[in-house]
Parts: sequence; structure tokens; C-alpha cells
Amino acid sequence: MKISIVHSTIYRYDEFVNLEPHTFRLRPRTDCGQRPLTFEMHIAPEPAGTRECLDQDGNLAMHARFVTPTRELSVLTRFQVELLRPNPFDFVLAEWSLALPMVYLEPLGAALAPYRNRANVSEAVQGYARSLAADSEWRTLPFLSALNERLFQTVRQIVRPVGPPFSSAVTLHSLEGSCRDLAVLFCDACRAMGIAARFVSGYERAAAVEKDSYMHAWAEVYLPGAGWIGYDPARGVAVSESHVTIAAAFDHELASPVTGSYRGAAQSAMEACLSLQVGSLQVRSPQAGDAA
Repeated sequence: MKISIVHSTIYRYDEFVNLEPHTFRLRPRTDCGQRPLTFEMHIAPEPAGTRECLDQDGNLAMHARFVTPTRELSVLTRFQVELLRPNPFDFVLAEWSLALPMVYLEPLGAALAPYRNRANVSEAVQGYARSLAADSEWRTLPFLSALNERLFQTVRQIVRPVGPPFSSAVTLHSLEGSCRDLAVLFCDACRAMGIAARFVSGYERAAAVEKDSYMHAWAEVYLPGAGWIGYDPARGVAVSESHVTIAAAFDHELASPVTGSYRGAAQSAMEACLSLQVGSLQVRSPQAGDAA
């Protein structure tokens, strides 16, 4: 399956500002589940210099610096991706990873330590995870499926175009949140069970037919014998041919599509437009919201 996406975002300032260096993570990831076929990105004002690199999680990132004062920053990406994984469960888990809490053999355990860090996971979230694990007879895959389904069924979803994710404790207490809030809660519940988990940003085709369509967020877990596998608690599905991954990281900030700041006293606002095409289906959704 092939998906074509055009995504335009404009940051407007009510006075001239000086843009500090920005990082753009907007190029689709290349992995066993997807293969980018084309990609182009246009930035205005034109950066004084750019440098592409692989970041700490293997995401393709571009660092850009600016020298011209501006009242607008415009970013346009246009690309096509071929999705390669119709079956999200086309793997066989290693024998020693079937039971919870998850224990990874070394040196894999050391490499995955940051993704399993539960130092900031509240006791409420840890208790929530333990309860689901017990209901799943402490089995890894049933736990992941139950967690995905439970969050989809019990958390009221809201739209928050801007702003960082709520903490997992806040989302669990309120049972309300956006896709990125659900992704953070899913990751923390997995970490409570020793499962390596990370935050993912990208696109999801069902979101594009909604009245207001935005980039999407979900979670990935590392399963021995399978690698990184995606779960989307906002949709209640395992990730396969409906998601296009842009970036993934332990912390949501490290997977953010655009990061940067500006010097000046101006107020800012964001406008965006997302166009997605699958076969002969094409939809476009305008977006507008105050920038954080």
C-alpha cells in the first residue's frame, strides 16, 4: 500500500523575531514496516545553513539555522511512503520474553535501559499496569493487547492541537486525553512491567478523514524476536498499514516534528493543512490553533 502526504505548517508572529536554530524531524523513517519513495521539504525563510543527521534513535533529523528576521516560519513537506507490514503480528517471541515482568538478556538489557526507566512512573500507573498484567495471567502479548484495548475503551479522547503531553498520572486520573497523552500512558504502563517502550509521532490515515486532522502519536515496544512493534491506544489497534512513522524516542520531545525557539516579544500562532491520499482517496483538513 502506498500513501502520499502533503503537510504544511505556518508559524506566524505579530512582530519581527529572530529564529534560533531549529530541528526538523519530518522525513519518514525507513524500516521493515515502511519505505519512503519520495520526499521533499521547503522552509521559508530559507535557512542560512542546514545539516542532516541521524539522531539518538535513528530518526532522520535536519538542523537549520537562520539569520534573517521574520514574521513567519513556513514548513512544507511532500512525500510518498510504501507500507510493508499488513500483519502486525508476523513474529515469534523469544521464549524468555513471554512472561511478565519482562527481563531482557544482556547486553540487550543495557541498551534498552533508558526505555525501561520507570523512575518517574507514578504508583497509580504502576498499580494499573500490575492489575492488567494479573488479568492477563502475566503474559506479555495478552497484556499489551489488553492495555491497548482498555485505554481505547475507557479514556475519553480530546483534541489538543498544541502543548506537551499530560503526564501518565494525570491522564489515568482524568481518563481524558489526546493521542499523545494516551501514548505516554501506554509507555509508562509498559515500563512498569519492565517492557521497553518509546513515544512515536507520525501520520495515521483514519485521522485524515476527520473534520480536524493533525499529526498522530502512538507507542512502540521492544519485543525480543520482533524488534520495535507499534501499538496505538487512541485507535485500539496494533500498528500495521494505517500508520506512517516519522520519529520515535524515549521522550516525546526527542520525537517532536519541529523544535526551536525565537528571540523577541512577539506572540505566535500556528496554522497547518494536512492532505493525505491512499489510492484514489484524497482528503484535506485545515488546522488552526495558538502555538505554545
